[in-house]
Amino acid sequence: MQNLLPEPAPTRLPADPNAAELLAKADTEDAVKAVAAAFPAYSAAWARLAELALAEGEPVTAYAYARTGYHRGLDQLRRSGWRGAGPVPWAHEPNQGFLRALHALGVAAGAIGEADEAERCATFLNDSDPAATQALA
Repeated sequence: MQNLLPEPAPTRLPADPNAAELLAKADTEDAVKAVAAAFPAYSAAWARLAELALAEGEPVTAYAYARTGYHRGLDQLRRSGWRGAGPVPWAHEPNQGFLRALHALGVAAGAIGEADEAERCATFLNDSDPAATQALA
């Protein structure tokens, strides 16, 4: 059966050059925390904190950081016109913080035994952009 409804347009989050520059220079966990504190809506900082916590074997901490980055990203997606469906392209760099937070949330959820949430996150990530799934695998 052919889908006659048009696919929603891709959502592209706005760039935050100041936050991106500081995060690029952040070479310690404390420096990344400072970026998250200064730019709490910047999902990439929360995603990086989640990734660091996962690397340290701290899935509960990673879950908290990733959940924050995920929700802040959802807020931005909605403000950018996203209505709960449609592509969120990995190739658009400002989207990568949200997509990395979503991926980290799924990984952390799986690590703490939340298999259903881990699966939802994996599905959402792939539905957003299969390239994100490939890049983060």
